[in-house]
Amino acid sequence: MGRLIDYANPEQGSDSVHAFSHGNTSPWIAAPFGMTHWAPQTEGGARFYKSTARQLQGVRATHQPSPWIGDYGHFLVMPQVGPRLFGGGRQSSVFRRADTTIRPHLFQTYLGRYQTQLSVTATERCACFRFRFPADKSGRILLESLAGASWFRVEGNRVTGHTRGNSGGVPEGFACYIYAEIDRSVADSCLFVGEELYGGTGEAEGLGVSIDSASGGEVTLRIATSFISVDQARRNFVSEVDGRSFEALLEANGNRWEEALGRIQLEGASERQKQTFYSCLYRTQLFPRIWHEPDQTGNPIHYSPYDGQIHEGVLYADNGFWDTHRTVYSLLSILDPQRLSEMVQGWTNAAKEGGWFPKWSSPGYRACMIGTHLDAVVADAYVKGCRDFDVEAAYAAMIKDATVVGNAEGSFGRAGIEAFDELGYVPADEFEHAASRTMDHAYTDFCVAQVARGLGREQEERRFYDRALNYRNTFDRARGFARGRRRDGSFDEPFDEFAWGGAYIEGSAWQCTWAVPHDPAGLAELLGGRLAAIEKLDRMFELPPVFDVGTYNREIHEMTEMAAVEFGQYAHSNQPVHHVLYLYTALGSPAKTQYWVRRVLDELYTPGPGDGFAGDEDNGEMTAWYVFGALGFYPLCPGHPTYALGAPLFGRATIQPKGGEAFVIEGLGNRAETPYATQTHLNGRATSRLYVEQDEITRGGRLQFTMAAAPTERTYAPDDLPFSLSNWRR
Repeated sequence: MGRLIDYANPEQGSDSVHAFSHGNTSPWIAAPFGMTHWAPQTEGGARFYKSTARQLQGVRATHQPSPWIGDYGHFLVMPQVGPRLFGGGRQSSVFRRADTTIRPHLFQTYLGRYQTQLSVTATERCACFRFRFPADKSGRILLESLAGASWFRVEGNRVTGHTRGNSGGVPEGFACYIYAEIDRSVADSCLFVGEELYGGTGEAEGLGVSIDSASGGEVTLRIATSFISVDQARRNFVSEVDGRSFEALLEANGNRWEEALGRIQLEGASERQKQTFYSCLYRTQLFPRIWHEPDQTGNPIHYSPYDGQIHEGVLYADNGFWDTHRTVYSLLSILDPQRLSEMVQGWTNAAKEGGWFPKWSSPGYRACMIGTHLDAVVADAYVKGCRDFDVEAAYAAMIKDATVVGNAEGSFGRAGIEAFDELGYVPADEFEHAASRTMDHAYTDFCVAQVARGLGREQEERRFYDRALNYRNTFDRARGFARGRRRDGSFDEPFDEFAWGGAYIEGSAWQCTWAVPHDPAGLAELLGGRLAAIEKLDRMFELPPVFDVGTYNREIHEMTEMAAVEFGQYAHSNQPVHHVLYLYTALGSPAKTQYWVRRVLDELYTPGPGDGFAGDEDNGEMTAWYVFGALGFYPLCPGHPTYALGAPLFGRATIQPKGGEAFVIEGLGNRAETPYATQTHLNGRATSRLYVEQDEITRGGRLQFTMAAAPTERTYAPDDLPFSLSNWRR
């Protein structure tokens, strides 16, 4: 393989079902962070692609960030030869793996039923299709809305229309608009709904349009999307695809992906490791998606899903911050800091337009998961020097998250925040997931305090640093776990350490007790001290992967996925434990971090569709975890400008940020049997520190690990350990 895009497999993790996730991904053909993705569809529903399928229904224009959230503005494109057959999958055609190519910039296959080759590439807001029909038969193109009221019109070789299909999170009047041109004359066209012709002129549910080319051979369809208007879709068309050949657009998109993936170059990696690494890195460059479009002067404008109006400025969409705050944005702070600043400005614009930061955006407010972890994204960008956004407005939104009660549906604000401020914890007899909420509120208060400190807001800095220690109030020292605590101060009874739900979110006490990334030393003190905390971490891996379904009252897929691998109570299938392996490093036992991280990298990630991930990939979060783990450092506490050290997976990795200096990580003597780092050098000097600072990475330099088959035991001074709030405030 000569190019990095040939190592990236968009199918990674795509063969999932409702009851068991190998990633719950789709093979998106897109530009990096593109507004519209394009993907092969082999079946209906949210998990619309299976690598084992042998019939293709079409190529789907999609904005779906997760099957649990759903799609919007989605429609299907499919070529056809012969009789008109609409709807119900009647237009499907056999396709073979041997004839199929799926890369970040290209989907190409041969449709045996129609003797037609289908190829598609993408720009940020458009796609270009190339159909190679039989030369002696006229070709047909079907555009079919997949949900919601839709409308299409054919005038000459131009197609315009819109679809209102969505899964929520949009205001009244929402639509995804299209403008398309075919490079051949059109012989005939018609509208259809389901399997029948449609004779109306207005919107119809699930409307489609059929366009017959006057001849066969090669036909090109260029199609643009917009959330503003058909006129804006045409502007996007002119800006991105008009007059450009399929080959030119394919090359341009391939070059964009090559540049994005090339920001990290590997040496000493096996072919399979490269496939896994670059497949993961590809997924970190998809979400959140661009939601702004260029006006007639080229400046960004956007339709706001928060208030239904057109605004100046940038906007991004489709992110679940409970997941992504842990890894993705920290990776962007290194690889593309200007992009990160723009994203934070986009989220700040969302708060200006809707009144609040979103907790889950798709494309507007969605009620999913707990906490306000966009606060952590803002703090992480701010402390890492990515400040090209309206900091004051972002900070005001953070303060609102931390002090004002949100809506009852849970799409913005922190549930239980008044009680948290009054009692120092969220009471379990009034709110579900109370222990997890308490710890999450404490952590995001730390993030608020970090920005307050930078802005010189001393009173708010003290207040939120104090509240950041409220996680202590949910700990039961006698039991050794965080627990649900009632308003009267008593702990919830009965207690089962293996029961999921109740006071915890998507886990039990074993997975959720560790949610104190900003204060590992303080957490250890609650568990009986550093050695006792390390022993408890060890116990997590020694236990069998048993569980009680608890208040979920059924076996949710995260339980099944934990039990499917031999990592005890460590459930890498879900986010609550993703920082846990690096707690060993924070407690002065880095060899255990290195051992377990290497095992997770080797055993729980592959480049394949059927075993790519241990659970939901979640918009780049689980893949960014792999990238950091393979590089040898990890953002243990987003919102603080440091990374806990692990050990690299490769002999050498070179990070070349966009517009920045190269940072080289070397694993001297790195092999499968040498997972332990016995010595560390930063820029040629030996260091005993177990962390690296953001500016040490972004200034460029060299981090060397001497790798060995056995660990070297030693003790570490407090200053050598990653950040802990308790130590810092003493």
